[in-house]
Amino acid sequence: MSIPVDLAQLAAVLEAYGSAYLLTTGPDGRVKVVTVDPAVEGELIRVPGCSGGTARNLGHNPAASLVWAPLERHGYTLIVDGTAATDAQGFVLTPEHAVLHRPSAHSDGPPAPGAVGESQPTGCGEDCHPL
Repeated sequence: MSIPVDLAQLAAVLEAYGSAYLLTTGPDGRVKVVTVDPAVEGELIRVPGCSGGTARNLGHNPAASLVWAPLERHGYTLIVDGTAATDAQGFVLTPEHAVLHRPSAHSDGPPAPGAVGESQPTGCGEDCHPL
């Protein structure tokens, strides 16, 4: 199950998280993963210091995902999908969809971080919050 969070609340949720993993796909279909330190700028997410391989991948396919590991055991993984482009400082991601996710086996974990943690949806096999 996914717990939706309005993209307008993304900055508040990101305050709880630190570094993320940026996932891009190359022309050969291989996924490249790099560690990044993203920050919300208005409706965009800025990632400074984009690597050459990431820039090449984004030139081929602008679809990208950012993934933040759970803050604590059985916590929520934050996943943001969108389109990205390189610029002089790194790259900028336009978020299209975001979720807080954890499998149902981790339902004994802490509540969702940030502005979306107040209500937990029920009725699904997993515990996710769309953002």
